[in-house]
Amino acid sequence: MHDIKAIRENPDAFDAAMARRGLENRSAAILALDSERRLHVVNQQQFETERNAISKQIGDAKRAGKDTSAIEANGAELRDKISAAKVHAEDAESKLHVLLAELPNALDAETPDGRDESDNAELKKIGAIRNFAFTPKQHFEIGEALGLMDFGNAAKIAGSRFTVLRGALARLERALGQFMLDLHTSEHGYSETAVPLLVNEATVFGTGQLPKFAEDLFKTTDGRWLIPTAEVPLTNLVAGEILPASGLPIRSAALTPCFRSEAGSAGRDVRGMLRQHQFTKVEMVSITHPDASDAEHERMTRCAETVLEKLELPYRRMLLCAGDTGFSAAKTYDLEVWLPGQGTYREISSCSNTRGFQARRMNARYREADGKTLGFVHTLNGSGVAVGRALIAVLENYQNEDGSVTVPEVLRPYMAGQEVIRGR
Repeated sequence: MHDIKAIRENPDAFDAAMARRGLENRSAAILALDSERRLHVVNQQQFETERNAISKQIGDAKRAGKDTSAIEANGAELRDKISAAKVHAEDAESKLHVLLAELPNALDAETPDGRDESDNAELKKIGAIRNFAFTPKQHFEIGEALGLMDFGNAAKIAGSRFTVLRGALARLERALGQFMLDLHTSEHGYSETAVPLLVNEATVFGTGQLPKFAEDLFKTTDGRWLIPTAEVPLTNLVAGEILPASGLPIRSAALTPCFRSEAGSAGRDVRGMLRQHQFTKVEMVSITHPDASDAEHERMTRCAETVLEKLELPYRRMLLCAGDTGFSAAKTYDLEVWLPGQGTYREISSCSNTRGFQARRMNARYREADGKTLGFVHTLNGSGVAVGRALIAVLENYQNEDGSVTVPEVLRPYMAGQEVIRGR
């Protein structure tokens, strides 16, 4: 959410920020509603002052034994005016809230201009790409040949974009999630947190999924929403709170199922596990002081990179351009892992700094040590990383010519020492 005071003070800067998002001249409509709201508020206050004066006149007249009917008629008229002004002010406030709620975050100065992912900036590449002595297969070919990845039965019981994993692949997926969560909690300072998978509408609004992206979510018949990422409940744990600045940053991590309708992905990645309605992810969330959020963004991204480095998976860090940066984010780094079966890099983690954008929607603030100074916290979120995509990357990068898959060394303690996965 944007600060209306900042828009009033510098509408040109606000319009320039929205123009980078492809939205032109938004300040005029916002300021018109703001002026209308303020006018009705002023009128209401003026009418209330007049009503208070009339109440005093009525009291004085009654004590003097005078007729008060004319004065009381004026008082009734003022009550009607107060009521009408209040309704008009609330209506303008509601329209203004809707208008602001649908606008994306302003982009960081370092976020490059661009229309889509083709304009993202590659910042670095890490890890050597393996030279195969055979033609590498895609993950679904490997999994199906092993007899441990079943799309047919998943479609039978749930429909498309679901997967059934069995045996060693099911355990490998679990191992990946446990390994990531252990790493972030034992070495990276995140607090393990178990959160609800169903949340209310205010919670989904707070992190920016509503109202704009309702079609990307699953909603239950009682008005709750299945979480698209643990970012939603983790971030909202501080909604409505005033936190002591001395207690920041707050770092939380959760391993959860996530649910997305993939409404805009028709025809994309229809085979395999790359784009699923249900998937597992380790999410990292940081709540910071504004002065520390840039450094926290770098730190969080390094935490995600460490996962890939310990798994010895080649990856690259990308800085997303304006057209590819998410609604709530000011700046986003994507980590893309190398998939030899596809012969390309694919996103496996996204780490974003939303600055005060989500905090305004949630009314999450901090108080300085002086006991007086208040401000909105900064919120950050990052995949640490997507478990299903990590499974895909392990299968494709660790595949062997005989169809088996070598288990990465760092995962073997979670696999009871198993070194190689073979067919059933």
